[in-house]
Amino acid sequence: MRKLINDPDAVVADALRGVEAAHRGMLRVDHLHRLILRADAPRPGKVGLVSGGGSGHEPLHGGYVGAGMLDAACCGEIFTSPTPDQILAATTAVDAGAGVLHIVKNYTGDVLNFEMAAEFAAASGVAVETVLVADDVAVMDSLFTAGRRGVGGTVLVEKIAGAAAEQGRDLAAVAEVARRAASACRSMGLALSSCTVPAVGRPTFDLADGEFELGIGIHGEPGRERRPLVGARDLAHLLLDPILKDLDVTDAPVIALCNGMGGTPLLELYLMWGELSAALAASGVTVARTLVGNYITSLEMAGCSLTLLRADEELLDLYDAPVDTPALRWGCR
Repeated sequence: MRKLINDPDAVVADALRGVEAAHRGMLRVDHLHRLILRADAPRPGKVGLVSGGGSGHEPLHGGYVGAGMLDAACCGEIFTSPTPDQILAATTAVDAGAGVLHIVKNYTGDVLNFEMAAEFAAASGVAVETVLVADDVAVMDSLFTAGRRGVGGTVLVEKIAGAAAEQGRDLAAVAEVARRAASACRSMGLALSSCTVPAVGRPTFDLADGEFELGIGIHGEPGRERRPLVGARDLAHLLLDPILKDLDVTDAPVIALCNGMGGTPLLELYLMWGELSAALAASGVTVARTLVGNYITSLEMAGCSLTLLRADEELLDLYDAPVDTPALRWGCR
């Protein structure tokens, strides 16, 4: 194992010190609870947005804390759900009387722990709504989930919900538009290599030379099948076709995310997007907005994923609204 770390058991704590040093003035870090928070949170009259999960998916979630997106991110151990205590601390820290929205990826540990924290928060007088993201079309159930996994669509849901909260919408309205965005997302991913969790010290799975895993999850979970590696054009169809079978986008524009899993260079991601873009056009799909890059990763895994969000005018307006976070920024001075 070759990684830029000190102690394999202290990677998250050490990384949070780096986050704090890099983004003073924008973010603050609660090292006790391992939270990344907006420096100006809580903001009176604004719905607070909290998300989180296991570390190792950076920039998700901490990289999306800031104006126009999240108010707090809970950082679990690598590929491990944050605890109810962490989530409750984040919820309390960002509540300014307008309530808090939890955005939760559909993994069993995340769902249970966010649910428990929401109950504790409600008992103390904090109004909480929860939006579940379950956009992965690869598998219905997995080692970590009941139902579909929450993957790349999480980024788009956080952006859209964050814009709605920034506009001053109330909790019910922010939750409604976030649920609408989550229900309109579908994703599919593939891996060319495994990743190595520092505390484990060896790859999560093995791929033979000339093979790839289709339909992987963001923790290295098995996908639909293992196949001989083919060219980018064929790979693009293997990502796109299952999404188009599951989501009707023939009469609506889409927001597209071509996402790297952490170990794939931008040269290859742009090449993949060229193939995906051509395939979408050939299928009659109108792409209104595009993101290409590493937005939700799996440590150093090589591979990529595709997310499509069926959009309408309101969702596009919220997506376009200003955002100022370490990992996503536009429309700001």
